[in-house]
Order: sequence, then structure tokens, then C-alpha cells
Amino acid sequence: MKKLLIGLVVVAALGATAIWQFQGAAQAAPQVTFTALDGQQVTTHDLRGKVVLVKFWATSCTTCVAQMPDTIRHYQDLKARGFDTIAVAMAYDPPRYVKNFATTRALPFPVVLDADGTLAQAFGDIRLTPTAILIDRQGHIIKRYLGNYDEQAFMATVEKALASS
Repeated sequence: MKKLLIGLVVVAALGATAIWQFQGAAQAAPQVTFTALDGQQVTTHDLRGKVVLVKFWATSCTTCVAQMPDTIRHYQDLKARGFDTIAVAMAYDPPRYVKNFATTRALPFPVVLDADGTLAQAFGDIRLTPTAILIDRQGHIIKRYLGNYDEQAFMATVEKALASS
């Protein structure tokens, strides 16, 4: 465990890309409820049948902010095919900053405040941003991404997930 943590710190410090892919049996996404800024609620169970990107981010994270235009574009290009995105703001992010960011950039997908950190905890004690989790139509986590990731490889994984039933 200590080696893993040191590796993550090195990856984060270098700004490198880290991708986790599950081998063998797929891990089920945790059963949680997301409450968006507008008050609407959706559970991971409600999202079954869609390919979902759950993106943990913060307004103070330059990589998160830099990735947001691509996140918006992917959502808009793929939502008609069953792709969804949920942006989860970290507990340390001031709610007014998150609301301002979501409003000024007209984020088209649900933005959630994880005020007490329960969502980050449920998805594996997420502490570093950006961390993105890709969930397949059956509710299984198929990939975890930390930091920047290769867009072509990401899109290939999303396309494969969208093609499966």
C-alpha cells in the first residue's frame, strides 16, 4: 500500500497520466445518490443502461478546469447515444465557486457538491483531482482515470462501452 501511495504522489507531482483498468470480474459502482445544484437527484441505479463518466474535480484544479471543455463536448456529442456525465465537486471546494463555475460555463450535465466527502469515499476514497470513473451500462466500473488521459484511448473505451448492451 505504501508503494502505491508513493507512486500516486509521484504521478501527481509529475503531472503524468495514470489509468487503472480492472482485470477479471468487473467492480460494481457504489450505490449512491447524486444531488445536483438544481436539487435534482439521481442514483447510480437510475443510471443503469447508460455509459456514465463520474468526474471528481475542483475549481482550484487547473487540470480539471482545462479538461472541462472536452468533458462538455464529449457529453454533448454522445448523450443521444446513452452517455452521461456527472461532475462531482470535492468537499473542500467552496460551494459558491462551484456554482459560479457551473453557471458561467453553462455546464450541461449535473454538477454535484460532495460537501461531506461521502461520494469521494464511496468511489474509493478519492483525494486527487481530476479523478474520473467510467461506468458501463450494467453499472460496473470499467476504468478509473487520474489526471490527464489520452483522449483517443478514452474515446475508444467509451465507444466500446456504448456499443455493448
